[in-house]
Amino acid sequence: MPENATEVTAAGIARLAGVGRAAVSNWRRRHADFPQPVGGTAASPSFALADVEQWLRDQGKLAEVPLRERVWQEVAGHPAGAAQALVHTGCALLLVRDRPTAWLELTAASDERMADALPHAVDHVLTARLGPDTPSGTPGPGRSTPPGTVRTPRTADSTAPGSTAPSTTFDSATFDSATFDSATFDSATFDSTTPGSTAPGSTTPGFTAPGSTAPGSTAPGPAVVHPVNPPAAPGVHRARAVRTPTAQALLPSVPLLRAAAQLAAGIGAGQTFEFLLGRHLDANPRQFTLTPPHLAELMADLAEPPKDAGRPAPGRPLRSVLDPAAGTGALLRAVAGPAALYAQEADAGLAALTALRLALGADGTHGSPPSPGADGTHSSPPSLAVRTGDTLRADAFARLATDTVLCHPPFNDRNWGHDELAYDPRWEYGFPARVESELAWVQHALARLRDGGTAVLLMPPAAASRRSGRRIRADLLRRGALRAVIALPAGAAPPYGIPLHLWVLRRPTPGVRPGPDLLLADTAGLAATAGEAGGKAAGGGRDRLDWPVVRAAVLDAWRDRADLPGVSRVVPVVELLDDDVDLAPARYLPRPTPGGDACGLGEVRERLAETLRLTTRLTPPPATPAVPAHRPRTTVGELARSGALSLHTGNAAPGGQGPVLTEHDVLTGADPAGTPFTDPAGALLAGPAGTPLTGPEAPGAAPDDPVVLEPGDVVVPVLGGGTVVRVVGEREAGAALGRNLQLLRPDPAALDPWFLAGFLRGTANNRQASSYASTAARLDARRLHLPRMSLAEQRRYGERFRELAAFEEALRTAERLGGVLVQGMYDGLTDGTVTPG
Repeated sequence: MPENATEVTAAGIARLAGVGRAAVSNWRRRHADFPQPVGGTAASPSFALADVEQWLRDQGKLAEVPLRERVWQEVAGHPAGAAQALVHTGCALLLVRDRPTAWLELTAASDERMADALPHAVDHVLTARLGPDTPSGTPGPGRSTPPGTVRTPRTADSTAPGSTAPSTTFDSATFDSATFDSATFDSATFDSTTPGSTAPGSTTPGFTAPGSTAPGSTAPGPAVVHPVNPPAAPGVHRARAVRTPTAQALLPSVPLLRAAAQLAAGIGAGQTFEFLLGRHLDANPRQFTLTPPHLAELMADLAEPPKDAGRPAPGRPLRSVLDPAAGTGALLRAVAGPAALYAQEADAGLAALTALRLALGADGTHGSPPSPGADGTHSSPPSLAVRTGDTLRADAFARLATDTVLCHPPFNDRNWGHDELAYDPRWEYGFPARVESELAWVQHALARLRDGGTAVLLMPPAAASRRSGRRIRADLLRRGALRAVIALPAGAAPPYGIPLHLWVLRRPTPGVRPGPDLLLADTAGLAATAGEAGGKAAGGGRDRLDWPVVRAAVLDAWRDRADLPGVSRVVPVVELLDDDVDLAPARYLPRPTPGGDACGLGEVRERLAETLRLTTRLTPPPATPAVPAHRPRTTVGELARSGALSLHTGNAAPGGQGPVLTEHDVLTGADPAGTPFTDPAGALLAGPAGTPLTGPEAPGAAPDDPVVLEPGDVVVPVLGGGTVVRVVGEREAGAALGRNLQLLRPDPAALDPWFLAGFLRGTANNRQASSYASTAARLDARRLHLPRMSLAEQRRYGERFRELAAFEEALRTAERLGGVLVQGMYDGLTDGTVTPG
């Protein structure tokens, strides 16, 4: 096996072949010629990717490896690790996007010559996007200055986002002295004007000459944004987050970079990096604390300046946004429109990935694309500065004043610097206790705002009520810095079992009277309301959180600052300044009575009575005893092999594009929330027969894409050992199949879906097809039995099963309405809104 060959785990083999991991285990046991492990552990061995691909082809189990799957396997099996491979890939993708002609010139050479020339080319695009590699302009570690290149020391202001040193323009001498000569490489390629760069001799976007105004700043005044030139603090890395890789480090990555560029030609450089980074985050869920996209968009919207603010406008600076605990950069990616983005992250590897993600995101994959300039070309991309270091102990932006701060800080951090930061000037509202790390982040955010700037932080609910923080909370209220506390439903972000809070803060403006009130909002009750209406079940949860409803309620409450029963209330500050200063919204916003007032309870009663009448009509007739029939039987697995049906496994998670039918929805009868998958024109994606496309059939899809439901599909939960089966109708069509679900797609000419679903629900059938090796029974749909019947007889049974399903749905609705009516009567009688009569 070649040295440093790419390795793949059993899970990766399963993804390549489009099967489950159990199938890979069976192949290893049954086939003596299956490739032997070359690494990993006994519990999780790894195999040579080339050997596995060849074996799968020889067995007829693999026609061609999907390109993006091959790229991911190259990343996962990189000898330097997946994180370093992603950094190299991101650098190459920046070059592909910003200097496509130069990339084509480079790829025409051999791997060795390409690796030798890549550092110079990559350094150019990184400098254009993220600034010079080292503050002093000296060569970075492991790099030498190419002959003929003169490096000019940076000025104090040149660390502003997007700044570049004047010496970063490449000339022919630079590349002549390297591996390429003028016959094989046109150095003018790098000197051409493209987005994010300038022509030789012109002013580089984002570079500030001494005495001039830096991007994102104004003349001294109340809204000044200071240049990013604080004194060096211990632990702060003043160089850019992405160091230029050496030729030696890039050599093993060259095949990966070629493949990634090929993938980018189809889906774009930004989307390619998003796909690979998403795979990396999914493969290491415990290493990262993620901010879900819907929550990031909500936080960015809360911090959005009013539409009449006139920012940005000609002659005015870009809106500046800081994330002092950037993580994977989700919050800054959610910022709409052009903005100067600042980020700091303690982990150097994660900071590099975040910097590349944000730089590649400037190509229009999120937010607004760069606006065209007067000459018809695109103007420079938004300014960007990403730094590495512990924000509280070593702030990289100590002299920065921004318009907006977005932050998802670490929770319950006892080692945030309490002992060494006792006299820090940021603690304007009081020195936080050791257990109040979140209040330290709150005050840091306020310290980095300009007067009148807005900060939005994700906070644990305990920060609103812990006694150790009551003095700081009281001062935040007195001075008008805290403007809103918004309780989210459980499942909005990790930890998913806790209803987290959003704090909206505004830096007080000197001479302006502080706000006399605080907005308190609680959206936890919206999940219960959706469950009562037949949508999601009460209590929320990440698999059943209706984000459009939550988003609309939060934004309406924030923008209108109005009292909405059970959702929001504007509370005078004087009512909150008691001994506890408890700001938990639930304390001031009791849940609304189910059904509302007496009139609402009357409507619930009418609906219940109508449902009970329907239940009576749908009650099955008396059962007719009969002698058990002994019919010839078959299994679902045999039917799948004969082509009478196809089997699919769900892998979609809520929160992405389009609705998702989750395991909870199947168990409770709820509908999937969201909108169907559509094309750019808004039409539902459909196959030749007019049915919605499944993931593998969709344009540009891969085997790990979600399966889109079609009418007549039969969905069976994998876990639980229950007897719940769901036949997909028109209201579920277009949703993606969620995790822990199996889908059986029958051929209408061979199988009736209701007949199939009815016999799959048999208790004995489920028991014999389930495994009980662990605490949760696991159902193998292939082992479920079906009787052999003609299609006409199947339809006769299917009609009866359809009637039973309608009766079951009526019973479920009656139970839900009955619960609402009973609880509403109790609440109305106890609070006086309903009289005993």
